[in-house]
Amino acid sequence: MTVLLNNSAFRKNICGLGPVSKALGTLSAATIAAFNIAGGEVLITNLWVKITTSSTTNGGTIKVNNVPTAGNTMDIVAALDIGTSDSVAGTVIGVDRTAATAAAFLVGGRTDLMAVVTTGVVNVVGASSVNGAATIYALWVPLVDGATLVAA
Repeated sequence: MTVLLNNSAFRKNICGLGPVSKALGTLSAATIAAFNIAGGEVLITNLWVKITTSSTTNGGTIKVNNVPTAGNTMDIVAALDIGTSDSVAGTVIGVDRTAATAAAFLVGGRTDLMAVVTTGVVNVVGASSVNGAATIYALWVPLVDGATLVAA
């Protein structure tokens, strides 16, 4: 049988390169470097987190920011409480771009982010009360020739 569709090529045409992933370990660390951006701006087209160890502590939040080598730190995804309503292993946390300011995390569902980030680091910022672990994933497109996004 002839294969008419290459899944990897199709995903790259629709969403960009990747997915690039970073196991975050325990989310209680204040700041965890997830991705390094080099060579200029990239567009993170899709972003999601998958819980690998259940988070069951009240009040624990995570958010994502870009800390550029030059310029202001920018929140890419606003904080979400992942502990109060127990996020169990296997839970996928996507993003909700309908938020008034930065996109917000949303349990399940959408992953389309469309955030421009520049040379520097993309961090996951956790709270000390989070007791679970997760992996973060990103699909991306270089906006400047030679720009890259890799796991930190």
